[in-house]
Amino acid sequence: MKILCVADHIDPLVYSAAIKQRFGDVDLVLGAGDLPMEYLGFIASSLNTPVGFVFGNHNLKRLALFTRRRGPAYEELGAEAQTRNYFGSTCLEDRVRKIKGLLIAGLGGSMRYNDGDHQFTDFQMRLRMIRLMPRLLWNRIVHGRYLDILLTHAAPRGIHDKEDLCHLGFSSLLWFMRTFRPRYLLHGHIHLYDLNANRRTRYRDTCVINVYDHFVLNYGDNDEGSD
Repeated sequence: MKILCVADHIDPLVYSAAIKQRFGDVDLVLGAGDLPMEYLGFIASSLNTPVGFVFGNHNLKRLALFTRRRGPAYEELGAEAQTRNYFGSTCLEDRVRKIKGLLIAGLGGSMRYNDGDHQFTDFQMRLRMIRLMPRLLWNRIVHGRYLDILLTHAAPRGIHDKEDLCHLGFSSLLWFMRTFRPRYLLHGHIHLYDLNANRRTRYRDTCVINVYDHFVLNYGDNDEGSD
């Protein structure tokens, strides 16, 4: 299975009239945050394939529509929610879904650094993971595995992250990988300006990949991928 992963930056190679020529054989698209919904919508409509996504710590205008929390922001967007289908994209925040046969969970957001929206302490992130446990245990019983892909915005602590608080990784993600052993953890948030920079790191049973900009993952093909 070929998966197009996007994060953080509107890539002209993707946002192009030639998208079908470049990525027409993609089976699934996953967005790892900080992307406008219009961009995801363009990809979904152009490739006619499922799109799953999480939010980052920017581009949060429509966050309230996709979370279980309701408040003034949700009410302001209520009319829009009734007239737009949100571009054929599925929000995976705090959820586990089976898409194209893959078990995928989403945990967006970044480390808390200025009390902005969709920022979390490491303890809060761990609580979000605990709330996923009933479905993960169900997956283990029914499918023989907890999870195939964990889609995040932030990186795990010590893997691809940086030392400033905004870009610091979550230690709780290390615990999650040790416990539930997803085949992949796909994240964004850490910008790559060097084409030769390392994108992937193995942590126990999990291949951690920074999908900044865009990355094509050949799932199940010996962890191969391409920029």
